[in-house]
Amino acid sequence: MNLGIEGKRALVLGGNKGLGRGVAARLAAEGAVVAAVGRDAAALETTAAELRGVSPSSFGIRADLENPADVAAMFERIDLEWGGVDILLLNGGGPPPFGAGETDSARWHRQFDALFLTGLGIAAHVLPGMKARRWGRILVVSSTSVREPIRGLTASNALRAAVAGWAKSLANEVAADGVTVNLLLAGRLDTERTKVLDRLDAEARGVDAEAIAAESQAEVPIGRYGTADEFGAVAAFLASDLASYVTGAAIPIDGGLARAIL
Repeated sequence: MNLGIEGKRALVLGGNKGLGRGVAARLAAEGAVVAAVGRDAAALETTAAELRGVSPSSFGIRADLENPADVAAMFERIDLEWGGVDILLLNGGGPPPFGAGETDSARWHRQFDALFLTGLGIAAHVLPGMKARRWGRILVVSSTSVREPIRGLTASNALRAAVAGWAKSLANEVAADGVTVNLLLAGRLDTERTKVLDRLDAEARGVDAEAIAAESQAEVPIGRYGTADEFGAVAAFLASDLASYVTGAAIPIDGGLARAIL
C-alpha cells in the first residue's frame, strides 16, 4: 500500500526511543525524510543510523525540549535545511506518578510546561508552512488515560486531557487548510515507561515485576503488551494521504483494553 508520504519531511519528537522511535522507523520505511529528536545522544546516534539505512537523508537532532535554547536550535536547523515540516509527531515523556492531592504548584507548572506548552509552541512554529502548502499532519502521542484515568498518574490524566482539548480545537481550525490533527492513545505497550511503572507497582505490592507484567498483560484482550512498531504503523497511516479525511480523532492503540465505546 502506497501511503503517499515519500519525500515528506517528518519531525519526530522523542524519536530516539520507544514509541517515537517506532513512528520514526515506520515513516522512514515509507520514504519520508525523518528528523528524530531526543536527549539521549547515544540512543539518538543509533536510531539516526538505522533511519538513514532506509531513508538516506534522515538525521537526528539532540535536544532537550524543556530547554528553550535547544528548541530554538532545532527550529534553526529544520528551517535552514528543510524550509518546513510536513509531518509533526508531538511526543514527550510521561509525568512521574503522584497523588491527586498533590499541591506543589511548582511541580504542576513544570509538568504543564513540559507536556502542554512545549508541544503547542512547536506546532505553532510549523503550522504556517503546512497551511501555506495546504498539506500537513500533526500527530499527538497521548494515552488511554484521556478516557479512563490511570490510578496514580494524576498529572498524565489531567494534562493529557488538556492536550486532547487543544488538539480537537486545532483540528477544527485547520481542517479546511489541508492539515489534520489526531491523537494516538497509547495503551499498555512494551516501553521503558511501562517497565518502570510495573517495577514501581511491584515494589509497592512486594511482588516480582514479572508477575505484575504478566497480570497486566492478562487484562488486555489481545493478551500481551503492544509494540512500538504496531504503534508506528497506526501513526504512519494517519500521516498518509489515505487518511486525509481523518481529523480530530482520538484513536486507542491498546489491544482492546479500553472499556469505553467512544
